[in-house]
Amino acid sequence: MILDLDDGETRALLNLSVDGIEADRYPLSPRVRVLKDILVKCGEMGGLPPELAQTLRRYMPLAPASRPPPKVYEPPSKGRYRRR
Repeated sequence: MILDLDDGETRALLNLSVDGIEADRYPLSPRVRVLKDILVKCGEMGGLPPELAQTLRRYMPLAPASRPPPKVYEPPSKGRYRRR
């Protein structure tokens, strides 16, 4: 589906989505996830003003190289918790 929006309408729609995400009480709700997915798709298109593109980068998924390594959990050592 292609929307015929000019630049001002596009900015208003994206700003409304960003405001809705940031003001939502439940950031992991399905409604917010859908809005974040829409913002990711809009950010991939390009051609946005720099300030709006900077705001949209906050919602982009992390690249695999920039993710921290997974934590490795080990059981506690026996010496510290040994009974007397």
